Amino acid sequence: MIRQYELVERVRAYDPRADEDLLNRAYVFSLKAHGTQVRASGDPYFSHPLEVAGILTQMKLDAASIATGLLHDTVEDTVATLSEIERLFGPEIAKLVDGVTKLSRIELQNTQAQQAENFRKLVLAMSEDIRVLLVKLADRLHNMRTLHFLNNIDKRRRIARETLEIYAPLAERIGVERWKDELQDLAFQELNPDARDSILAQLARRRREGEDRTRRVIEELRQKLAENQLPDASVTGREKSSYSVWLKLQRKNVTFEQLSDIMAFRIIVESTEQCYQALGIIHSSYPVVPGRFKDYISTPKSNGYRSVHTTVIGPDRERIEVQIRSQAMHDVAECGVAAHWGYKQGQPRADTPDYRWLRELLDILEHAQKPEEFLEHTKLELFQDQVFCFTPKGDLISLPRGATPIDFAYAVHSEVGDTCVGAKINGRMLPLRTQLQNGDQVEIITAKSQTPNPDWERFVITGKAKARIRRFLRLKQREQFASLGRAMMQKQFRQEGYEFTEKALEGVLKTFKAQSTEDIYASLGAGHLSSREVFNTIFPEHRAPVPDRDSRELRDIKPTSAPTKTKERSRGYDHALPIRGLIPGMAMHFARCCHPLPGDRIVGIVTTGKGVTIHTIDCETLDSFHDVPERWIDVSWDTDADQGDMHVGRVTVFVANQPGSLGSLSTVIGKNGGNISNLKITNRNRDFFEMLIDIEVRDSKHLNNILAALRATPVINAVDRARGR
Repeated sequence: MIRQYELVERVRAYDPRADEDLLNRAYVFSLKAHGTQVRASGDPYFSHPLEVAGILTQMKLDAASIATGLLHDTVEDTVATLSEIERLFGPEIAKLVDGVTKLSRIELQNTQAQQAENFRKLVLAMSEDIRVLLVKLADRLHNMRTLHFLNNIDKRRRIARETLEIYAPLAERIGVERWKDELQDLAFQELNPDARDSILAQLARRRREGEDRTRRVIEELRQKLAENQLPDASVTGREKSSYSVWLKLQRKNVTFEQLSDIMAFRIIVESTEQCYQALGIIHSSYPVVPGRFKDYISTPKSNGYRSVHTTVIGPDRERIEVQIRSQAMHDVAECGVAAHWGYKQGQPRADTPDYRWLRELLDILEHAQKPEEFLEHTKLELFQDQVFCFTPKGDLISLPRGATPIDFAYAVHSEVGDTCVGAKINGRMLPLRTQLQNGDQVEIITAKSQTPNPDWERFVITGKAKARIRRFLRLKQREQFASLGRAMMQKQFRQEGYEFTEKALEGVLKTFKAQSTEDIYASLGAGHLSSREVFNTIFPEHRAPVPDRDSRELRDIKPTSAPTKTKERSRGYDHALPIRGLIPGMAMHFARCCHPLPGDRIVGIVTTGKGVTIHTIDCETLDSFHDVPERWIDVSWDTDADQGDMHVGRVTVFVANQPGSLGSLSTVIGKNGGNISNLKITNRNRDFFEMLIDIEVRDSKHLNNILAALRATPVINAVDRARGR
């Protein structure tokens, strides 16, 4: 273990003004607080916070960060309290410690929810002070170094997977490359040890075989630079990590022997001007590989990384990757945000990069419905390569690779995304699902009346865009369910001979654990509650006679609202459907058991979590809803609406097993204006095929005409509408 005076000396070596008394007090407090606790390795528990503090000294962080590293587990794992930390060490360190502390005592439903809730708290804390993230990453790094001491294999794999999906990308986002590489490698070792061992063995073999070549390339690059007035340039070779090699093998679908860029050569010079001077020397000395040049100096990565990358056909006529940067850029590449940290009153320097991605995470946090959803969107936001695009004014927007104009719009501003109606990419109007490329100039066209389109969720890839779209849809669906639930409750009161008032519902809010009457209405509309259940709770003494079967006939059920149109969701159509009897905007889809068509007698059934399902009146599925009449809604087709839209009808066909039968079948359907959208053979023998066919038709009359034409066809043995299939 690091001794107390050694830790203090480490900090004073790079920060002579460090608060030595603070470090000594934090060391002693943590040592006493953890007392006789031991880790899975058998070491004293205090060795863990001490090693975390030691990792932070390697990044040359301020005394407050080092003290936080020493104290970060005291509130979670000992009897120490946050108020005690604040009293002894001040509000700054108490806030940092609180940010790192897990919500271990909170009662959550499952491990994933707990993981998501802990991460939510971490994001909130690090948005106020990025040092929280640095301490947390150092904590995770030491835990990963000692992960093999845990006996529970499932727990080890869960921690490793969490590290790979969350903490390694976070380390990359703040530019701490060395931590990212080690976290990935340690997680890789746990999750896929055989693959890692194989890659390490092949790297070692290639290193032995190419040792002379690497030395020769470095010497030749140095000579070229020295001959062109850059004698002080440093040239080194850097081997890719085992995990990055594994990713490249997966992404390119090649063998290890086919990889040509496992070794990258790094040139470090004194200034930005010399970076471009060195680039000119390299490009004038060796042929350039097209499409392999990236200038991260003029357009830095979102984590502040700056460097020039190029690939050339170098010595021995082999491809080599060259990275060129200044010493200052190198410091940032190695230490990220820690390289920007100043020691005057614990404030970051003026050149600290603006971590826009943190604001994006906060925006996702605001719009996510639950912790698990936030975690999902966060992974999308963190775990992707980037493209750089520009606004018409020249502002740079960095996005994940594969992003679309909708992702771009939400990156500019949430309201721009919500009201987007079109996009010009490099001056041309292109579809909103177009994937953006590096250097694209994107102009977003908006309209005040526009709202997020549900279809956008299918192709957007940023967490912020998905969170915002889902939030809008969630609120819209809640409005629909609440409107439906209110109508159901009014109908129930009317049937029982009572006058409906909202005050009656206010008295049962606690019973149903609802905050407002809107919550009860939404639960009713979603099918989580029944209007009969709510009514009986309001009037426990009231007992209505059980209706007989005849009283449940659909002809006695009155429409619940004015006619309107809604959208068919189950098949993805964008046109309005002519349905009467639904509340405007209500979530609705057609039942797949009976495939109702315009002209059929239909009924709506309130379905849990789906809104209203439309069935034909003779559908066998309706038998299962006889005991819940409050879920039935009287609906009908709007005969005044445009009947030009096509709908799917399903038929069962028995076709003779002989050459040309399928041709005759499809010809008859086509000649009668139908279109086969799906076909499935359900049975086959020597004499016939039995098939299910989905046919796009205008209405039930149109389908009946097709059925009649099929029955008149010699190769068709029998045909009828499919029921319950």
